[in-house]
Amino acid sequence: MNPVMINVLGLEIRWYSVILLLAVIIGVNLFLKEGKKYDYPKDFLFNLAFWIIIFGFIGARIYYVLFNYKMYFNDPISILKVWEGGLAIHGGILGGLITLIIYCKKYNVRILKITDMATVSLLVGQAIGRWGNFFNSEAHGGATTLFALQNKHIPEFIINGMHINGVYYEPTFLYESLWCLLGVLALLIIRKYKYLKVGQLTGAYFMWYSFGRFFIESMRTDSLMFMGFKAAQLVSIALFIIGLAIILYMNRKSRFEDLYTEEKGAEIDF
Repeated sequence: MNPVMINVLGLEIRWYSVILLLAVIIGVNLFLKEGKKYDYPKDFLFNLAFWIIIFGFIGARIYYVLFNYKMYFNDPISILKVWEGGLAIHGGILGGLITLIIYCKKYNVRILKITDMATVSLLVGQAIGRWGNFFNSEAHGGATTLFALQNKHIPEFIINGMHINGVYYEPTFLYESLWCLLGVLALLIIRKYKYLKVGQLTGAYFMWYSFGRFFIESMRTDSLMFMGFKAAQLVSIALFIIGLAIILYMNRKSRFEDLYTEEKGAEIDF
């Protein structure tokens, strides 16, 4: 699979960068649309999204580099070559979440309400972003056979893209992308629940993504490792527990208390 989309006078425009940009544009627009429903100022949400994207990408890169520090030790300038791949979603989530917390505290905005509004757009962005891995021939699973891939009814162009150096590989990027899309549908259904409380969409996101990522990660061959364990699986377990705890804690409140649909943001002094 050719990672270069187009070459203009020696300047390479890579599929990875274009797909990530598309994921950001669609994700931000969905986030702004949801925020508008609850009277949050557009400027506040747009600026928040801007800083989350910046520090989310920085967090994703730092996370990846720290787990591969030996690879960058003798060539530190390559740390800046993010278009070649090497972004870890868990680092992005951490960087984005820290940014969101600081920004919301600055303007005295309910953190869990904002994270709730961001869940669907985040999963959509993740579903799209995984296709960047496809064009970079990364984030795939172990070796398999052509017959096994055809037997799973995987589209031919994906099978061809997973034929790397004469070997066929499991398209785990595809499995995760589809899992994220299913998560989008699940969250949209949950979001319509009349008695949904603030924070529970965030908890549902953590649980859904972490559950799928744990099992998909077991198939990958390029996992970041921590003390002999796959880091993404350890983080997935932690996030799943956190998500469950948020849902159970918020559910202790009365049926009509702290509802997601009643939390407004019209009085933000921005």
